[in-house]
Amino acid sequence: MAATESNMMPLGTRAPDFELPDTVTGTTKTLQELKGEKGTVILFMCNHCPYVLHVKGQLISIAEQYAQQGISTIAISANDIINYPQDAPDKMQAMMREWGNPFAAYLYDESQSVAKAYQAACTPDIYVFDAALSCVYRGRLDGSTPKNDVPPTGSDLRTALDNLLAGKSIDPRQIPSIGCNIKWKD
Repeated sequence: MAATESNMMPLGTRAPDFELPDTVTGTTKTLQELKGEKGTVILFMCNHCPYVLHVKGQLISIAEQYAQQGISTIAISANDIINYPQDAPDKMQAMMREWGNPFAAYLYDESQSVAKAYQAACTPDIYVFDAALSCVYRGRLDGSTPKNDVPPTGSDLRTALDNLLAGKSIDPRQIPSIGCNIKWKD
């Protein structure tokens, strides 16, 4: 489990467009179709990452809670499935059934071009975009990791989403996410 930090896309960056297969529905989805009315969370994750599994409850809770307030959460996996078959689309679909399908979609980025466009580096890697798809937050869910005794609360992401919904500024001093590195193809 190699700990990798996010690259911290510059605030104000427009969300790169994408068109990717949704492993839950079997259909192709675009950012324009999936974005939220008031904001969008883009979450790079994968099935087997202990950092993702450690915060599973918070990821589900936040996605469900904020969907009711106009925030869409889109999960994307870009891992190399040749070397990491547990992250294959059929396994992604099964995981979402187990989790109760909390996200607007769980997309598979086979070419890894979307992950590269977002400068994603780890799982989970979290980005928040406002209604105009401008980056207002990128960083960690909270201070919890599988290796410390801090319970997952989602506090950093929740604060950013609450401020976005309230029309308040979001503190630009944001802490990178940390997790397993994205499994890039050779």
